Parts: sequence; C-alpha cells; structure tokens
Amino acid sequence: MKTLAELGDLRGKRVLVRSDLNVPLDGQTITDDGRIRASLPTIQQLSGAGARVVVCAHLGRPKGAPDPQYSLAPVAARLGELLGAEVAFASDTVGESARSTVEGLPDGGVALLENLRFNPGETSKDADERGAFADELAGLADAYVSDGFGVVHRAQASVYDIARRLPAAMGGLVQAEVEVLQRLTSDPERPYAVVLGGAKVSDKLGVIDNLLGTADRLLIGGGMVFTFLKAQGHEVGKSLLEEDQLDTVTEYLERAQRDGVEIVLPTDVVAATAFSADADHEVVAADAIPADRMGLDIGPESSRLFADKLADCRTVFWNGPMGAFEMAPYAAGTEAVARALVEATKEGALTVVGGGDSAAAVRQLGFADSDFGHISTGGGASLEYLEGKELPGLSVFDEQEG
Repeated sequence: MKTLAELGDLRGKRVLVRSDLNVPLDGQTITDDGRIRASLPTIQQLSGAGARVVVCAHLGRPKGAPDPQYSLAPVAARLGELLGAEVAFASDTVGESARSTVEGLPDGGVALLENLRFNPGETSKDADERGAFADELAGLADAYVSDGFGVVHRAQASVYDIARRLPAAMGGLVQAEVEVLQRLTSDPERPYAVVLGGAKVSDKLGVIDNLLGTADRLLIGGGMVFTFLKAQGHEVGKSLLEEDQLDTVTEYLERAQRDGVEIVLPTDVVAATAFSADADHEVVAADAIPADRMGLDIGPESSRLFADKLADCRTVFWNGPMGAFEMAPYAAGTEAVARALVEATKEGALTVVGGGDSAAAVRQLGFADSDFGHISTGGGASLEYLEGKELPGLSVFDEQEG
C-alpha cells in the first residue's frame, strides 16, 4: 500500500482527504465524535507538512441532493474544535463555494466540503456519472489520500474513481485498520474467538462461513442467536427469527462440529413481553423461551459463560451487541462481553471491536477506546474483509501497483 511518505513533499499542495465523518446527530448535536477523532491524525500530519488539506466525507443517506438535516456544518465546527484551528467550510461539493474555499486555503490550512452524497455522482451505479463527479473532485486537488475506512468497501466516486485520477496514498487510519485485519486473517495468535451479535444472522452469513475455517470459537448473541436456537429445535417465542436461514444455520452448526470449531450459544436469555425498557421481563432458559415473550439480551449465566470462553484467548474480534443495549434492562450482556475484552487486552491479547453498533455500545456503556486493542471505524468494511471480499477502495491501489 502506498503511504503518505511516498507522496513526497506536500507543502503548498492541495490534498483531498476522504475521511469517514458519518457521525450520529441529534438535530445539530453530534452524539458520538469517535469517527472525527479517528480522522485527526492524518489531517494533522498533512497540515503539519504544509499541505492545503481539503477534507471530504458523507453523512447519512440523502437522496443525491442537498438536505439540511445531513449537512456537515456541525462536523466542520467540531473538527475545528479538535484541531484547535478554524476549518473553512464549503457549502457545496464541487461548485463555486468549494472552489473559492480551496483557493483561499493557506499552507497548513484545512477545509471541509459539504456532504458528498448531496451530489448524485458520488454513489451512482453508472461509471460515467461517477467518473464525471470524480473528475470535478480531482480538479480541486493535486493529490488524494484515502482515510475513510468505513467506506472502502464501496465503489464510490470519492473512494474508488478519484484514486485513479490523482497521485494517491493510504492515510494512517486506513493503513492501521488494514494491518489489524491482516492480523485477524493471517496466522492469528490462538486461541482465536469471534463474537458476533446484532439483529440479523443474514447480515453475518458470509463472515460466519469464512471464519468457520479460521476461528477456534464463535460466540453468538444478539437477535441473530434465535435463528441458531430454532435450528436446534428450541422454542424462541416472539424473538427475532429468520426462518429462511434455518437450513444455512443448521449446515453451519454441522460444519463447526465436524471441523472442531466451537460454537457457543447462550444458555439463558432476558425475555420480555415487548420491545420496550418498561416491558415485563425475566431471565429464562435459552431452550425454553415462553411463546408470548421475545429475547432481548443474553442472560447472566450466558454472560459468565462468554467471559470464560474469552478469558484464555489471544485474539478476539467482536462485531454486534449481545442485546438491545440502548435500553438499560437489556445492556448487561453487551457490557459483560466488553469487560471480558478489556480483561483480555490487559493480558496481552489482540482485541478488536468491529465498529458500528459495537463501537457505539462500548462508548455508551462508559468504556474508553484505549480499553481495547483496536476499535474499528468501519463495521461493514471489517466484515466484508473478514468474508474475504475484495474492497474497491483498497483494490484500486493494487491496480496502480500492478
């Protein structure tokens, strides 16, 4: 992978940096600035080298046109606070405001363009439309740096097409993410455990399929576990269930047993009468969920079981909460797994929190990023890498080297 150092002297050069600043907002208030903080080192390195740094990113899923609720203006303000310097904000992506903002940048200055997805060319499936937008972005810069790991699995104009139009390199964040993922997939230190949660097993089929040949243990929680329990013939009540995946899950269970991979399922769950913090709830055996209840978290016995299964591990990857952690009655399982990873980290294990809801959960529960070996900024990208898929935002650099 081409690094920043290989771009040479950047003083006075305009450098377009694709960051991942897709932060959660409550109105105009940023509720978790983790992705902005993760983007700082590369921006600071370029600014310190005298480059004129033009940051671009997306926020949410606007429909290819300006939408005030998805404006990056609050992000520009927070980025400026964290940098300790004003960040110039362009009110469009490649228009008059973008051009004049970039032209006005001094050496070491930083600007942020408005939400890339306000332009339909950013996410277009049409290569020509994407390319035309990439051409306009390229006109704003002399070099390009890919530092938005959360989007490297997307073939988008600011991720893939732009890297074919300018001298390009990986930013420090993307480089660090890839190095961690390589440690997870190339001769990981064992025992190697993967903890998977979240709502749907269908979202994780590819990674389960691939990791059955890599991991020593798979610990399954969250809403996806009920498809596993049903595949074993257990009653799951009103719990989330993907019946169309039962045959696939059954095959995974059989494969794991045949290949000596341990699949660990909850022995008890917190079952409630409704998806609500105020609903009546109780701890029940995982194989005896009442027909009128839904499982919303792993139970205390399962929390201890999962912690025990992680205690001797030297490598742990975790993606997906164990329950509806946003509601206090159903957060204990996720907290227990987080604490188990913290303890494993202290013992020298490589622990990786796979972004997305997992990263949000550990921060909401009061854990620090430094409590873990690595917190990814891209849950989807991490999963696709672990599935063995080609990520366009990384493969484009291989094309250049080839």
